[in-house]
Amino acid sequence: MIRKYTISIFTENFIGLLNRITIIFTRRHINIESLTVSESEVKGVHRYTFVVKSEEEKVKKLVKQIEKLVDVLKAFYYTNEETVFQEIALYKVSTAGLKEGRNFERLIREHHARMLTVEAEFVVIEKTGHKEETQELLRQLQPFGVLEFARSGRVAVTKPMKRLSSYLKEMEEDQLQLT
Repeated sequence: MIRKYTISIFTENFIGLLNRITIIFTRRHINIESLTVSESEVKGVHRYTFVVKSEEEKVKKLVKQIEKLVDVLKAFYYTNEETVFQEIALYKVSTAGLKEGRNFERLIREHHARMLTVEAEFVVIEKTGHKEETQELLRQLQPFGVLEFARSGRVAVTKPMKRLSSYLKEMEEDQLQLT
């Protein structure tokens, strides 16, 4: 059964690593729906967050193959139910289309969005939420004259409580036992 999965990959920050990781997705014919890269809670460790739609068996094999890369510390995959996630969207809307100001302001409030900047020619609105929510606001803003739209990739944390530092400590202990 095809489902949406969030894949978290923890690495050190090396040039070319993203390319080596995405090649594995390509070889396995798994399309990347979204991608976000940031620092993690552990100093010197970065988190890559991928969202894919695939079968669990394919995702499981993908994660195992990614973990074999030298610079990858650990990789996990989760279903939507096992994560808490959000995306951020920015909308640049023409001020010329804002003749009915009250409807526009009400729309912003109803979507729990906020105005970041108001310029003579445009306003920039920020909305955090799931993809469906940011898409719905985009749809409703179209009559006002959307000039630009950008949405981030998924930012996610897991519901399971085991910390990355625990996995890193276990890996360190395993290495010590091998020597």
